[in-house]
Amino acid sequence: MAFMDFFRKKNSGEVAKDRLKLLLISDRANCSPEIMEAIKNDIIKVITKYMEIDCEGLDIQITQTESEGGHGTVPVLCANIPVKDMKKRS
Repeated sequence: MAFMDFFRKKNSGEVAKDRLKLLLISDRANCSPEIMEAIKNDIIKVITKYMEIDCEGLDIQITQTESEGGHGTVPVLCANIPVKDMKKRS
């Protein structure tokens, strides 16, 4: 089950890569790594209620983009979540 893959033990290289990636993203978004991880976990928890996803291919980032009025930048949540299948609702 893909959701259970999310809890599998990662090797030290994967852990270091994930931490660095999270640190870079959180720095760009002016958001702590703990908050970023909490957001990611909440998104996964909600989405897996309705569909089976590929947690390995999951990519969630908070970046900055120009505001529509051109008055500075605003944070943007970008999520790339590969969907394997929709769950049947009964």
